Amino acid sequence: MDELDLKIIGILQSDGRASNAKIARAVGVSEGTVRRRLRRLIKEDIVHVVAVPNLEKMGYGTTALIGLETGPGKSDAVAECIADLDEAHYVVVATGPYDVFVWTALESAESLGDFLRTRIGVIEGVQKTQTFVTLSTKKRFTRV
Repeated sequence: MDELDLKIIGILQSDGRASNAKIARAVGVSEGTVRRRLRRLIKEDIVHVVAVPNLEKMGYGTTALIGLETGPGKSDAVAECIADLDEAHYVVVATGPYDVFVWTALESAESLGDFLRTRIGVIEGVQKTQTFVTLSTKKRFTRV
């Protein structure tokens, strides 16, 4: 990774649909150079070019971060089970008071309650959850 790679990534973070030609003009290199760099960044699993939806406009009225405490040695298994759930958009194993964090988006507070009771609460190894409901979103992604 060098400065050129970081510039290419930065442009794609602002506009994931930017053409190689547009990126090349912005960073001052040839289109072929951008194409090769981007191909390598994707192949080496450094970047994924994806759409970042506005969940509120898609009908998801409730988003939340859920911290989970798990039984000893259960963090990875719990996280893997949750990662298989469609409602789980982001799942990480962490250190600190919570072993696993889940970011989710659902239609309503009622749907969130149902998700917690019938999808998360029944997973073997989940001992306790704490839910942080999103009040407003100030930033959807970060720039390098």
